Amino acid sequence: MNRLYEFLRRHPTAVDGTWAFGLLGIMLLIAPSAQENAWPDSAFPIAFALGVVGTLRRRWPEAMLVASFGVGCAQLVIGVQPLPSDVVFLVVAFTIASRPHRGWSRLALAGCLLAPTLARVRWPDQGDERASVAAQVFGTGLLTITFCLAWVLGDSLRTRRAYYSELERRAERLERERETQARMAVTAERARIARELHDVVAHNVSVMVVQADGAAYVLDSSPELTRSALHTISGTGRQALTEMRRLLGVLRSEDGGPGGATAGDYVPQPGVEQLADLVDQVRDAGLPVDFRVEGTPRTLPSGVGLTAYRVVQEALTNSRKHGGPHVGATVRLRYDGDALTVLADDDGRGAQAALYEERGEDGLGHGLIGMRERVGMVGGVLVAGPRPGGGFRISATLPLAGAEPAGPAGGRAGACGADDSRRDVP
Repeated sequence: MNRLYEFLRRHPTAVDGTWAFGLLGIMLLIAPSAQENAWPDSAFPIAFALGVVGTLRRRWPEAMLVASFGVGCAQLVIGVQPLPSDVVFLVVAFTIASRPHRGWSRLALAGCLLAPTLARVRWPDQGDERASVAAQVFGTGLLTITFCLAWVLGDSLRTRRAYYSELERRAERLERERETQARMAVTAERARIARELHDVVAHNVSVMVVQADGAAYVLDSSPELTRSALHTISGTGRQALTEMRRLLGVLRSEDGGPGGATAGDYVPQPGVEQLADLVDQVRDAGLPVDFRVEGTPRTLPSGVGLTAYRVVQEALTNSRKHGGPHVGATVRLRYDGDALTVLADDDGRGAQAALYEERGEDGLGHGLIGMRERVGMVGGVLVAGPRPGGGFRISATLPLAGAEPAGPAGGRAGACGADDSRRDVP
């Protein structure tokens, strides 16, 4: 059955020709036995023309509709009474109604409404001559309903096809949107990982390089300072490895299964509570930092706290790299009513324009770009550039929607504000 169905579906013209000319064959078979109501010779060309119309109805539906109108008019003019091949008119009406062109469909509907009436007018005594006028009107109405039913079935098929086609288009559109969202999510995740790796590597490796250079300089003259620098390098390296292991563990396994990081490797993301440790680390590396907290510290959303930490980290790294000798840095956290302002500047020589415009001199810089992306993700504003009096300044304003005041045990943020706001380290 499946093979037969596939054959019929692949050869629609042959199928239509079989039944259309089959009606003509029926006429030829019953013609010799007909005595009183034998068909005239002109009936067979009409039936043959209708067979051609029925055969080609799906290949050229509009042309076959016009042809069927012409054959019907010829049948009325010549006076050939209804034939078995007239079933083709119903099939053509069904075919046209199932197509998307509404103008041709309306024309077919008009033909369905007029054809039975014209046939009754042309042959008023067709059938039983003793039938009453009411019976003739009923017969005409019944035939009209038959024609209209064929048109309605075709129009229902058109509506169903349009509905399925719209479902397919919507499914394709949703699939494309899903793929686009997946690509965007992958791109955003890559950008996030790139920012995290840049912050971890750039800052910690920079501290390690500075400490290593200092240790090499005082290796012979001051063994104690050398030992302290080596301890700082070791601690900074362990911290960098821990953070990188956390990132790589997330990439390898999201469920903590084999191949992923262990539970001890997953440390919390840094926030403003860890800024005091960051500042101490930078001071140990030789960069004087004045760190103060203004306003009432409060519990920050994790995204805002991480953004503030990374902005300060990148700013201090840039000050150490580009500030030149004898540079000093200042970091301010100011809690306003609805925003946290992070201000980090230095009094060094400042970076050249090529280093903070676009991607740097080599086109590979990511520091300020990562800062702007982080600040933009939490709805903040970042301003970076040279200070009027010399040096470089970075200012980030981060919204604090939903933040709550910190309690008595508000963590290191409150401690930083209490301790570092009263001390300046030259």
